[in-house]
Amino acid sequence: MCGIAGYTHVSHDLPAGVLYSALRGLIHRGPDRQEGYRTPHISLGATRLRIVDMEHGDQPLHSADGAWTVVFNGEIYNHRALRAELTDRGHRFRTQCDTEVVLESYLEWGGDCFTHSCGVCDRG
Repeated sequence: MCGIAGYTHVSHDLPAGVLYSALRGLIHRGPDRQEGYRTPHISLGATRLRIVDMEHGDQPLHSADGAWTVVFNGEIYNHRALRAELTDRGHRFRTQCDTEVVLESYLEWGGDCFTHSCGVCDRG
């Protein structure tokens, strides 16, 4: 299991240490790695239990150009098929993790990416 934490601080700043305090509270879910990411608007954090791609799958995961960041806790069962489809569309992957498939799917299809990651959803 992994754990994620996130805060929005558009209307007020997040006090120093709050994100990492939350991650310490989730360390039992992800003892192998804890990391945070902060912008003026959001703070995202992830704790990781390394199972797949133990060297390259740490989160938060950033797009190749650094413009997008994701934290994800779950499993995309058809991530290999999605990865193949995205590779055919020109996407290049740096990890073997399904989290990167989530990110690249969003970059390809926007909010419609969820219909691609669900085997029972109508792909319209």
